[in-house]
Amino acid sequence: MNKKKGILVLILVLLVTAAMAFVTGIGIGKTNTGAAKNISLGLDLAGGVSITYQAVEEKPSQEDMDDTVYKLQRRAESYSTEAQVYQEGDRRISIEIPGVQDADAVLEDLGSPGSLEFVTTSGETVLQGTDVVSAEAGTQTDQKTGAVDYVVALKLTDEAAAKFGEATAENVGNPIAIIYDDEVISSPRVNDAITNGEPYITGMESYEAAENLATSIRVGALSLELEEIRSQVVGAQLGTKAISTSLMAGAIGLAIVAVFMIIVYLLPGLVAAIALFIYTLMTLLVINAFDITLTLPGIAGVILAIGMAVDANVIIIARIKEELAQDRGVKASVKTGYSKALPAIIDGNVTTLIVALILMFRGSGSVRGFAQTLAIGIILSMFTALVVSHLILNALIALGLNSEKLFGRQKERKTINFAGKKAILFSISVILILAGIGTMIFKNAKTGHPLNYSLDFIGGTSTSVTLKEDLTIDEIDEKVVPVVEKITEDVNTQIQKVAGSNEIIIKTVALDQEKREALNEALVENFGVDESLIQSESISSTVSSEMRRDAVVAVLLGIVCMLIYIWFRFSDIRFALSAVLALAHDVLIVVGFYAILDISVGSTFIACLLTIVGYSINATIVVFDRVRENLRQSKKADLPDVVNRSITQTLTRSIYTSFTTLVMVAVLYILGVSSIREFAAPLMAGIICGAWSSVCIAGPLWLVMRTRFSRKK
Repeated sequence: MNKKKGILVLILVLLVTAAMAFVTGIGIGKTNTGAAKNISLGLDLAGGVSITYQAVEEKPSQEDMDDTVYKLQRRAESYSTEAQVYQEGDRRISIEIPGVQDADAVLEDLGSPGSLEFVTTSGETVLQGTDVVSAEAGTQTDQKTGAVDYVVALKLTDEAAAKFGEATAENVGNPIAIIYDDEVISSPRVNDAITNGEPYITGMESYEAAENLATSIRVGALSLELEEIRSQVVGAQLGTKAISTSLMAGAIGLAIVAVFMIIVYLLPGLVAAIALFIYTLMTLLVINAFDITLTLPGIAGVILAIGMAVDANVIIIARIKEELAQDRGVKASVKTGYSKALPAIIDGNVTTLIVALILMFRGSGSVRGFAQTLAIGIILSMFTALVVSHLILNALIALGLNSEKLFGRQKERKTINFAGKKAILFSISVILILAGIGTMIFKNAKTGHPLNYSLDFIGGTSTSVTLKEDLTIDEIDEKVVPVVEKITEDVNTQIQKVAGSNEIIIKTVALDQEKREALNEALVENFGVDESLIQSESISSTVSSEMRRDAVVAVLLGIVCMLIYIWFRFSDIRFALSAVLALAHDVLIVVGFYAILDISVGSTFIACLLTIVGYSINATIVVFDRVRENLRQSKKADLPDVVNRSITQTLTRSIYTSFTTLVMVAVLYILGVSSIREFAAPLMAGIICGAWSSVCIAGPLWLVMRTRFSRKK
């Protein structure tokens, strides 16, 4: 790149960055399109709509209730991945959808979940709603004419597929009416016998019509017929202080990381800091563009991602300094440094991206929302590190900033004997894991639960109270929450304010009759409420067993795919097995950390573990990439020496990346509200644990597998 091109590149970067900053800060047009303030916020930050249904059947089975809750959860996610659906009492189901202020519009769109039947012209009921697994709108193109047809594709249960096959065989040429809430919503004609359990309805006039029909079928395909009993707009669960302190923490953390990078890495550090700022702007714009709902843990996740985004820059800069130590010159060192850093960056990020994509398609609820944010962070961090920072650095070099003093050389490092101390290192990890497992066994024997589950996991009690005065959510946090927490002994109390009224909804862990009465008395005594207007109901967990199952299946599937990818990329399954075992090591220690410190396990628990999975595998891949490179350079090299040199060569990267990420989370912990601190504390443990496993466990573990299970044997 010549001087003229360098100037043009810098001007272009400056203009694009300024434009992104303007859009993020102010927005475009009268609606301020693109502004960060327009990002969809979760129920905890912005409130939303709360709808309560009741089963028409007086004594529905728990199996039917659970099935209905799960299916409604998946439908509510079409509005927001952060929507919550939970059982209230014996036959009620509540749906909470964030970022929506018009309850009537949601009800009209969602419909009233009622009965669904497929009936022949002779009046025979062929299918009922419970026979339909899914209904999706789509399009198909005629191969001859190219005409587009709008269709609704159905999927039936295995048992229903056989019944439907017989019915369609007997009714070829005749319509089968689809009746929802005693109204015929479609009468498609049977053209052929359908025996595969996947019928589809053709001839829709538009995609919107197909989507409306699919929605009606999905809503009707519930285990129970429901009726709406109330709908209301609820306020944010957390006050404005929670958002402001989190944003302040992000800004302070970003500033600290930027200063650190500049001091340690000089000119490349300055370029990395600029790329980090651009990455932050791009992340906010993409979250806005894809209408991703951001909760308070989501904000924490974005802030954490900023710290992790430094990783690729650190890997590149370390490589450049190593090349400079070989007297290759600045230009050649920068080119070679980016080239040598590329495999580690791609492999580390692709393995994490695999997990994110699987979670997006297999997970549900907050897990899916987390996966979307994670995927965005991975792609954008790779782009800013490999493209943006590369362009800026080359432009500055073209302008004459090419002195080695502005880059610094990699100093000679004495190889540390990690392989020789593997017995000690493994023992430390085993002790930590056993301490956590032992604590969980003890807690399970004492309380019936291995961890301190919050109402998100085990349900609790919902108490509706009408206060005498109209309090803001911040005033409620200041006055009401301490009273409730003292009686219930639950530090994770959730309170929502019903819009347009003085009513508040208090959600706590399950309360027995004695504590319910004590809470009522405290509310009357402290706030003068009318006790007759206090209503309490038992509520189910917002993280249902099905959602947990989806998360576990998605993570296991992701780990298998990561194992296959690492095996393929490194041509040695022992690398893959070592990486996965190091990953399991980190998860077990962090879960033990929750148990030992008795940290509440809520919806953020899953997000925390998934973050650690992504962080840990990335760090391990960096070490393995250096092992692979050193093995190629000297195939007859002493294996323990290869492992020791590889870990030592990447040690600075491991320390610095862990430090920058830890800084972001530590600032969150110091400034954040209680719910954020409970999310940040295990994350700090996970970051330290991830660094430990990548440096002290993964490499020596691979060495053990390589020496004891060699290919010759």
